[in-house]
Amino acid sequence: MTEEPRRGLTGVARLAQATRCSLTGLAEAVRGEAAFRQELMAAVVLLPAALWLGQTGVERALLAGSVLLVLVVELLNSAIEAAVDRVSLERHPLAGRAKDIASAAVMLSLLNAALVWGLVLLV
Repeated sequence: MTEEPRRGLTGVARLAQATRCSLTGLAEAVRGEAAFRQELMAAVVLLPAALWLGQTGVERALLAGSVLLVLVVELLNSAIEAAVDRVSLERHPLAGRAKDIASAAVMLSLLNAALVWGLVLLV
């Protein structure tokens, strides 16, 4: 793939190319990231459950949104790790810091999901 596949494209062609890139990214995450696969499997169960268990549209949106947020943050975490590893595989305090902060974001998104599900379903 070229470095800038959307350069010069406009309208529907740009949207189609961006969609192909996004689907490639999702496929790469599924193939290469065990944590993303685990969270995706949980989402396959939790997203239908969110639609079934939520009593209102807002509850369904909160339940489903908290699950989707975990996937988004995991994708960003994986992207940060890949970029850091691309620069250098040597240990460096800033590389470790970037990876740890990205990992903390995943942890907070998981805590957010647990909190949302607990508040919506138990309170």
